[in-house]
Amino acid sequence: MSLWESLRSWIGSAVFFVYYMLSTLLFGALAPLATVLLPKGLRQPVLNLHNKGLLFVFRVFCGVKIEFVGLENIDRQRAFVLVANHQSEWETYMLQVLMAPVSTVLKKELLSVPFFGWGLRMVQPIAIDRSQRTNALKQIISQGKERIEDGRSVLIFPEGTRIAPNQEQAFNKGAAMLATSTKAPILPVVHNAGYTWPGKRWRKFPGAIRVVVGPVIESDGKKTSELHDEMDAWMRAEMAKLPKGNQYIFND
Repeated sequence: MSLWESLRSWIGSAVFFVYYMLSTLLFGALAPLATVLLPKGLRQPVLNLHNKGLLFVFRVFCGVKIEFVGLENIDRQRAFVLVANHQSEWETYMLQVLMAPVSTVLKKELLSVPFFGWGLRMVQPIAIDRSQRTNALKQIISQGKERIEDGRSVLIFPEGTRIAPNQEQAFNKGAAMLATSTKAPILPVVHNAGYTWPGKRWRKFPGAIRVVVGPVIESDGKKTSELHDEMDAWMRAEMAKLPKGNQYIFND
């Protein structure tokens, strides 16, 4: 990384952090009121003003270019079980904007975070206790079915937690189970955002993010294991093709 790139990384990260805190405080403070006053259909568009602002500031001030591939695979008239690899916070904001309306499966502790958690509640997340695996899966199936019947896609990160782009972890079968139980299609997405916005890191890095939206995987008539294997095979193959970023950020 050149001196200019390093300087831009630190300055851009500082600007982003200040904007992130101010925007989160503002939207978080307004979230309880918005949840009461706004009809359900307007809550996500309002919260997405916050998400779009974060994505814009990150892209412009941190020197990141975004490339989307396969956007034609998104059918706005259908609700999907949306699956994506989980490398940073970036994809959670991006997918909220790209696939609205969408409910995200997340750990319930996030809803207790002041301001941030209050905003999350606006978009009907499925908040699970990951220590109770059996109950969590039942909750994903029951609440996921409600969301899909209501026309909302359900976002699941099958790795279960954030994984650095230089690491690999098995995908759980929760997404396939939800899809087969509701007959909803799976829409897989892969990306390499972890090189520019590493998980659990304050500092952001310049570079390029590629997002690949896969072809729809229909669930009707398929067994859970068959559907899972099809999803897994596509995501693994496409993740292997993604450009590699600066490896040193995982060693400093």
